[in-house]
Amino acid sequence: MSALTVGHDPEQSWDDLVRFWDEMERPEGSKVEIIEGVVTVLPAPSCRHNDIAERIQRRLYSVIPDDWGIFQTLAIAVPSRLGLLIPDLVVAPRPVNPEAENYVPAGVAELVVEVTSMKNARHDRVAKPAAYASAGIPLYILVDRWSPEGPTATLFGEPQGDVYRPLVVAKFGEPLALPAPFDVTIDTAEFPAD
Repeated sequence: MSALTVGHDPEQSWDDLVRFWDEMERPEGSKVEIIEGVVTVLPAPSCRHNDIAERIQRRLYSVIPDDWGIFQTLAIAVPSRLGLLIPDLVVAPRPVNPEAENYVPAGVAELVVEVTSMKNARHDRVAKPAAYASAGIPLYILVDRWSPEGPTATLFGEPQGDVYRPLVVAKFGEPLALPAPFDVTIDTAEFPAD
């Protein structure tokens, strides 16, 4: 199953979009995001998808400060890009926002990770990095199992406007080294390939 978009009025305000997102009924196990102003319902990720995210999470836990967390279902808001996104992983200082009920500003994140799914990889390659960069999130990891060049993991950084600079591109099997404050290498040879 691929992503399902929900009809909306292009004249809706950010507050209207968030209210709709907050109040809508969600299919069990799905992930609902607002991507470039479009409410998008995504199916639950595959086991391989989750395995990759878990392996990255395990490595990150070994290096993050005790007062930081790694969140798997944290919605982050980028109102300027009409985005309410749920990355596969968000690394942020705790508490992320004790007053927030359903989402936090994207600017609290130090790192976000997205693992592509075959049917909606474009979101992770184009729309989401533009939103993350515009929010000033310092680092973005894209694990692209469906890249035309073969499975790759790319570390993006140095956001300017809505664009990141690729810092490291690793084909599956090559190491992906993260800079400070993480200073860790992720072994992409551990990632299941399709």
